[in-house]
Amino acid sequence: MRIDVITAFPRILQAPLNESILKQARRRIELEVRLWDLRDFTRDKHRTIDDLPYGGGPGMILKPEPFFEALEYIFRQTRDRRKCRVIFPTPQGRRFDQAVARELAKENHLIFLCGHYKAVDQRVIDAWVTDEISIGDFILTGGEVPTLAVIDAVVRLIPGVIGDQASAETDSFQDFLLDCPYYTRPEVYRGMRVPEVLLSGHHQNIDRWRRQQRLERTRTRRPDLYEKYRRLRQRNNESP
Repeated sequence: MRIDVITAFPRILQAPLNESILKQARRRIELEVRLWDLRDFTRDKHRTIDDLPYGGGPGMILKPEPFFEALEYIFRQTRDRRKCRVIFPTPQGRRFDQAVARELAKENHLIFLCGHYKAVDQRVIDAWVTDEISIGDFILTGGEVPTLAVIDAVVRLIPGVIGDQASAETDSFQDFLLDCPYYTRPEVYRGMRVPEVLLSGHHQNIDRWRRQQRLERTRTRRPDLYEKYRRLRQRNNESP
């Protein structure tokens, strides 16, 4: 997979992309991540990337020219533009979830456009963007943090990135259920004991306990997810 990120603030992304799972992914699989400084695609001596909005109003708008030039430069390096997903993180986008992460993990080339300031000129979105994605109903300073969140969620699903793929498959949201609680040594810490069932060595009982915990957590903490899970089981004629 190749991932390109166009941003006015590449240093925000540099450190996270070179730590933990993302760093390992670039070593273990054919993952190429490139950061592009939006200012490198300007043509004036001041490297201007924003301007006042037409029609008035507060805030500054990111100009279309640098985005167009950056994208055209990237596409000149690709064989088939139609196979690229151009993603714009925005509160107006569809909600990002595990299903979307799985969908994007199957792609060969993702390009992220990071907004900043008040907005991005709409012509950039109309001409290039294939996916507008929101990570939640709140406002951030720019698109860099949402981009990192999406990249992290997507890359860890690519086979070969995580050593124990079964661990990823049991994470929260994989089947609309939250994950269960986990414990490790010591058995007793400050008076708090590990549940006896986890010490029993009876794997069937352990699996049953973990599933009950997942169901109860989801039902009480995320009833919206639990309802999706319940409907899915009904469609498949399965009991909860």
